[in-house]
Amino acid sequence: MKIGNTEIVDTFAEAFGMKYVRLIITANDEYWLNAAINELTGYSSSVIACDAETGLEKRLTESESPDGRCGAQILIFGFSTDGLQKSVPNRVGQCVMTCPSTAVYDGLPNAEKRIGLGKQIRFFGDGYQKSKIIGDSRYWRIPVMDGEFLVQDTLGVEQGVAGGNIILQGSSKSAALNAARRGAESLYELSGIIAPFPGGVARSGSKVGSRYKALPASTSDPYCPTLRGRVETKLHDSTEAAYEIVIDGVDEQHVGEAMKAVIHAAAGDEIVQIGAGNYGGELGKFHFHLHELLGD
Repeated sequence: MKIGNTEIVDTFAEAFGMKYVRLIITANDEYWLNAAINELTGYSSSVIACDAETGLEKRLTESESPDGRCGAQILIFGFSTDGLQKSVPNRVGQCVMTCPSTAVYDGLPNAEKRIGLGKQIRFFGDGYQKSKIIGDSRYWRIPVMDGEFLVQDTLGVEQGVAGGNIILQGSSKSAALNAARRGAESLYELSGIIAPFPGGVARSGSKVGSRYKALPASTSDPYCPTLRGRVETKLHDSTEAAYEIVIDGVDEQHVGEAMKAVIHAAAGDEIVQIGAGNYGGELGKFHFHLHELLGD
């Protein structure tokens, strides 16, 4: 199968079930909203070494926002509910409560499983914090230096899918970079997904395991151009650079639609091949076959 001159490999991406929460952050204006988003989503590209995988899902207009201010929805993925219980309050407390003018709301109010948020962060108020129940939800007002930090008591937790991916190969580094950017930018208008790596793109694709016992993962040597001749390569003969776009989503459908959008956006001149990363189907129960996604 080809899109233009780009070969689409008959392979599949292997993804995993992960838990996620959806935060709604609001602020007085876009400057402070962006500051909170940037802090909250820092150091969160992969659970290989990070406490969570996070990203901006979508921006909210003032009419969509729960308090009539500018806002954004953030998705945070973790291996377990317990893992999210540890990572999310820490990130919100350190990265959002500290940011001027912000407030935090639950984006999954109907979820049965829940983790504590405000109920943990409230102790920062040193006894001066106050709570109020509005409808079925409890909110905490924590005194801070510009007034109060409003934060919802708990967050809903749902089951998602993480690790959908495509790997593109370019006959020049500049072409591969441009294609990777096109692919990442194609996700901007989609909701229900995030691409947690820098700019949505990973140049350091990984494999499971390492010759060093302490490492759970290491460089994906079959896709490293400098290792040709030393390892069994998966690179096209014309490839000078390869990039991976990893996608986490709220369900299979959203991840599959996002992968399809990335493939169409990334294909083009000097992109010799687009494939995907998998582990032989032995680790993740979600398999996204590229030809099926594209409707061969």
